[in-house]
Amino acid sequence: MSSKRSLVVTMAFLVALLASFATAQEKTKKATSEPEKAPRLTIVEPIKEYGEVPKGDKLDWSFLIKNTGTADLQIISAKPGCGCTVADFDKVIKPGETGKVTAHVDTTSFNGPIAKTVTLETNDPSAPTSQLTIHAVVKPYVEAYPAGFVRFNQLQGEVGTQSITLYSDEEEPFEIKDVQVPGDWVKVTYKKLDDSERVANIGKAGQNQYKVDITVGGPDAKIGPMADKVRILTNSKHSPEYPVSVTGVIRPTYRVEPTALNFGEVAPSDAAATRSVLLHSNDMKTPEQFVVTKVESTVPGITTAFKPLAQKGDYEVTLQVAKDAKPGDIDGNVKIYTSDKVNPVVTLPVKGTIKRAAAAAGTSSK
Repeated sequence: MSSKRSLVVTMAFLVALLASFATAQEKTKKATSEPEKAPRLTIVEPIKEYGEVPKGDKLDWSFLIKNTGTADLQIISAKPGCGCTVADFDKVIKPGETGKVTAHVDTTSFNGPIAKTVTLETNDPSAPTSQLTIHAVVKPYVEAYPAGFVRFNQLQGEVGTQSITLYSDEEEPFEIKDVQVPGDWVKVTYKKLDDSERVANIGKAGQNQYKVDITVGGPDAKIGPMADKVRILTNSKHSPEYPVSVTGVIRPTYRVEPTALNFGEVAPSDAAATRSVLLHSNDMKTPEQFVVTKVESTVPGITTAFKPLAQKGDYEVTLQVAKDAKPGDIDGNVKIYTSDKVNPVVTLPVKGTIKRAAAAAGTSSK
């Protein structure tokens, strides 16, 4: 290579090197002078201290959220913890501006110190998640001993009573003004306790206490689970209404299986021409008091019989397609009479079709 050509190549390399260096310097200068824009989450007061609050109070607080960054701050979600709800929140907060996240806590179900949280998810790259907290000490000014609920497990028609003692920490003399019940199947009576009847070490010293008797059952009680409330209205300025949960179950006095019969298409000689219905007493104390006394069928061609089983309170009712039953549809009822005072008669619908003789013979020859 000639010296002239070498000089040209060297000069071209130096020019490219200087251009690359200049470009790098320009990028560094630009990055230093113009930093990339980004949002920045700043919580003005991340913890709200309510102090002591009466049980039943509704706590609502708006947390202030400031964007101290240079780009829009987006609140992607505000997830409440157990016992807290988020009413609303500002989804976009401009740089330099302030938004809100409003949280709600219902203290009805709480006693003592509580800490309820809301977790924020944002587009702040330095703090993608943050937490807001509401602290309070929930004071029940009206409370029940031994608990603010009663639970029943009984048969339909039975009547059960459970008692609680209602007391207060109010300064003014505590009084029950009224009681509201969920239905006629719940009855409530109450009386003010005298000194000899009072429960020790509950409520304010010298304050009134009430014995509340809650009675559930009778003919109006519906079979199934119970989940209702008795509402006790008081003169308490902090807790004017005290709810007592009434839970449990009302069970049927006896069980019938099945509750309907369908013979299908059947001939008198088929095995399916005989069906059984089982009755079982749910009375665990005196099951022998349950007795089946009579069975009647309104379906022509269906005969009935019944017998007690080995276990007390259990009976089997048998339905049989009679040998001389005429072909045609079965559509009627079977009535089972029992000694039960709540549901003395149970009616079972019975359906099916009795085959004609030719069809029956064809079936049996297969």
